[in-house]
Amino acid sequence: MAVNLVCDSSTLAVPDVAALRQVFGSITAESCPHYFNFHMHTVCSDGRLHPEQLIEQAVRIGLQGLAITDHHSVEGFRQAWRWLVHWQQQQPAAAVPQLWTGAEISANLLETEVHILAYGFELDHEALVPYLQGETATGDAYEAQQVIAAIHAARGLAILAHPARYRCSPTELIPVAAQLGIDGLETYYAYGNPVPWQPSPKQTQEVEALGRQFNLLHTCGTDTHGLSLLQRL
Repeated sequence: MAVNLVCDSSTLAVPDVAALRQVFGSITAESCPHYFNFHMHTVCSDGRLHPEQLIEQAVRIGLQGLAITDHHSVEGFRQAWRWLVHWQQQQPAAAVPQLWTGAEISANLLETEVHILAYGFELDHEALVPYLQGETATGDAYEAQQVIAAIHAARGLAILAHPARYRCSPTELIPVAAQLGIDGLETYYAYGNPVPWQPSPKQTQEVEALGRQFNLLHTCGTDTHGLSLLQRL
């Protein structure tokens, strides 16, 4: 995967989308938040953690893989990547978590604003430029079909975030999203912000079943906006 960063990345390989697809194929309700976390925000959008704080905490927790999914921005990824490269150079024998590119993109689906998570894409690919300017795209670019196509053009995976959090139900949204080419669902999500974090049983069962029906990948994430990667807020 082509990644252009202002840092020496020779000692740390960016995991590719094939590896990410393999991880998503093995995700379960127990994967998050201590092993994998694919939905987190920093101060580069509407979170409270600085990117360096987020990746340092991820290392401390022992996450095996993660993605920073700021809204319409990859600046958090860039800063976290630089920190991770430097840390790995200082700790060459330490286990390094896999950090994939990520972003959360607003889109229109069935006249409902949904969020589509983009993962593993080429960082500077021109297809995603309209979606990484810090704000929601407009016009045709706002349509879910266009967002999914742009993510695929950038060789990434498109995931429907928290499918049970919208005005339209998962049973309405997921079949249409699948028809448009969505790759997977954020199946394991805590809708009520429980402590400790755990996927909401009712919604998980429904989304899991729909994912199986349409042969979609499953992901998990805390949707962290606060100071702990183990909680949403």
